[in-house]
Amino acid sequence: MNAPIAIIGTGIAGLSAAQALHAAGQDIELFDKSRGSGGRMASKRSDAGSLDLGAQYFTARDRRFVEVVQQWQARGWVAEWQPSLYNAQDGQLSASPDEQLRWVGSPRMSAITRAMLGALPVKFSCRITEVFRGDRYWSLLDAEGNSHGPYSHVIVATPAPQASALLAAAPKLAGTAASVIMDPTWAVALGFDSPLDTRVEGCFVQDSPLDWLARNPSKPGRDTHLDTWVLHASSVWSRQNLDLPKEAVIEQLHGAFAELIGCAVPPPSFTLAHRWLYARPAQAHQWGALADADLGLYACGDWCLSGRVEGAWLSGQDAARRLLEHLQ
Repeated sequence: MNAPIAIIGTGIAGLSAAQALHAAGQDIELFDKSRGSGGRMASKRSDAGSLDLGAQYFTARDRRFVEVVQQWQARGWVAEWQPSLYNAQDGQLSASPDEQLRWVGSPRMSAITRAMLGALPVKFSCRITEVFRGDRYWSLLDAEGNSHGPYSHVIVATPAPQASALLAAAPKLAGTAASVIMDPTWAVALGFDSPLDTRVEGCFVQDSPLDWLARNPSKPGRDTHLDTWVLHASSVWSRQNLDLPKEAVIEQLHGAFAELIGCAVPPPSFTLAHRWLYARPAQAHQWGALADADLGLYACGDWCLSGRVEGAWLSGQDAARRLLEHLQ
């Protein structure tokens, strides 16, 4: 009997690899420390409806990814988002329309990974802490002390700092992952009972604690009973205020938002803060995926490429391709 392949992480990269391997007839088992799939594509259900706190939208440039996104659109998993876009610099707002095609999950960002996961076998709320190899097979140890296995191959599809610990059996891969710097992002959601008097639906921000803000109801399929906004702090501000209490983060980013949005901002009726410790790689790489084919250990993620959703998907494809080539 052939042992299945273990994949740790059910963000875009892990699920991209899982789909490719499953399509090739391989048995896989997925693990995730969270209660649901998505990683940074996850959406938070709240009293104000569903909120995309991580990835805000994504673009598709690579031909392979463009084709996949068109399939997702045909199945109703994604929709095009055409926000009224602005730039904010030195406290000045200016309209900033462009021709870029922006995609969002429908009716929330996590709809994509939920659909990709489908009926694949997965263990949620299971944080894998160690990956070790016996004579022939791999075993996984979780935070509760339970062992999982045996597995013929393991794909680690987590942010680089977490991946480096799980790749200890292949020191060269572990070292590469450990060299990747991931930037943090504080995300804050604000909800207002009546719509703010502004035309802004998305805004790139310079010279501020913020670097992005989005009007959630402007995205297709979103709940609109409150005027909800998602604010992302800049990497620099997030790093400087990494351990700030959530209330203080909300207060400071709400203040920055009120200063630049150019209209009256009442006290919000709803607030939420979430800290992404490993939001995005500080720089792009050209690795595709990491592989020790002889050991049967692989790693993939947005940090292996561009740091974007597209990069995560392509990296997962690359990990699966390398694994399948080694099996032949």
